[in-house]
Amino acid sequence: MGKPTGFMEYERRGRPERDPKERVKDWEDYTLPMPDVEAQREGARCMDCGVPTCHTGTEMAGGTSGCPVYHYIPEWNDLVYRGQWKEALMKAHEQNNFPEFTGIACPAPCEGACVLGLNENPVAIRSVERSIVEKGFANGWITAEPPEKRTGKKVAVVGSGPAGLTVADQLNKAGHTVTVYERDDRPGGLLTYGIPEMKLSYEVVLRRVKLMEEEGVRFVTNANIGKDIPSRQLEEENDAVVLCGGAANHRNIDVEGRNLEGVHFAMDFLHANTRSLLDSHHENGEYISAEGKNVIVIGGGDTGTDCIATSMRHDCKSLVQFDIYDKKPENRDEAVNPWPQYPVIHRIEYGQKEAEAVFGDDPRAYAVQTKKFVGDGNGQIKEVHTINVKLKFDEQGNKYREEIPGTEKVWQADLVLLAIGFTGPEQELVEEMGLETTRRTNVKADLHTYLTNKEGVFAAGDMRRGQSLIVWAINEGRAAADACDKYLMEVPETV
Repeated sequence: MGKPTGFMEYERRGRPERDPKERVKDWEDYTLPMPDVEAQREGARCMDCGVPTCHTGTEMAGGTSGCPVYHYIPEWNDLVYRGQWKEALMKAHEQNNFPEFTGIACPAPCEGACVLGLNENPVAIRSVERSIVEKGFANGWITAEPPEKRTGKKVAVVGSGPAGLTVADQLNKAGHTVTVYERDDRPGGLLTYGIPEMKLSYEVVLRRVKLMEEEGVRFVTNANIGKDIPSRQLEEENDAVVLCGGAANHRNIDVEGRNLEGVHFAMDFLHANTRSLLDSHHENGEYISAEGKNVIVIGGGDTGTDCIATSMRHDCKSLVQFDIYDKKPENRDEAVNPWPQYPVIHRIEYGQKEAEAVFGDDPRAYAVQTKKFVGDGNGQIKEVHTINVKLKFDEQGNKYREEIPGTEKVWQADLVLLAIGFTGPEQELVEEMGLETTRRTNVKADLHTYLTNKEGVFAAGDMRRGQSLIVWAINEGRAAADACDKYLMEVPETV
């Protein structure tokens, strides 16, 4: 695939980024378009692997290796190298309904499993993918394709995040009449309100939603199922219901002072910011502002990074990010993290780059555990007290963290953002519908049929599997839609 000697001739080139000091002044995309020639050279770096592993996703050692939607990556890399962009677009859409979403917001486990990554920098797969789909939209190659006929079957999809959109897209293509219910005022779920504008613009989400509407999918917003619309009504009015509500139950922190003003869940911070930005460009003031504040972000993942980048654009006074883990190595440790596992290495993401450019240092503090929050006497957060910890294992192999005496520290704070993940789906709708759950409180649904314990009710995405990646949500959405289609058309089960 690609140019036989491309991996030897060209250095890795991903999508370029704007100057960090400049981009924090606006909410535009923090990256720049990748020139065609660079994308073609990157496609040329894709080797003629004997057994490519980038395109086959699996869970390995607690992470994801390869692409969960089984993207035809070597094929579209080769097509891009040869300048056959339209053919590359068709190939990219064969396994992925929304390559623009994964091309922007996926952590790219495909790159971690790239064979070239064994001894060189892997192919910048995600950057090539985004170049393909953006060229497709720019040239008008991506157009509405309504189904030629309808089956007469009706399906309600609850939730319009990546899993819900995928289910709706697939079932609509199969000819079923699909209505998507979203409790927020705009469709997109996590894509709209969980990922900030400079990383994934709402216009990117909206252009795909509009295409789906042209193809016949109906979107109903401000519809909180179980509250605004009884779930029984959905079951009575439809031949099937697919639940894709996500894992929105925040993981909390149980320390003294948690209820002080100024301590917020990260997703509340991000959601309010994007809504106010889209509604009024922040003129309505209906968001949690970091302007002029000492900000502490607790949590070292992607959501924490998004909180950093958002706070920087608010013009915060200072910023620190607590990571409970030690600083990761610069290179993959082959003894404990061998290829093709997802590489657990030190990364400097876009938010950290911005904080470092403005304040002079990487904002992260490692192996830090929060002990308590202290207020100013008027109910407002003033300080965060921490201690450093060391990861250890007991005799049964269970992890625990041992505090290191003498490492106590007090941090000044006006705003604290908790970005420590989610424990599962919110339970109100689950309980109202009488759905069985797993020990992790996820909706229990068979992996083969995606059916819950209720007839005609399916579950997919984070609501079924727990907090995960966009690309896994698309994987589950495609599989659940296929299972639902067979159920609706009464196709016998096969082994």
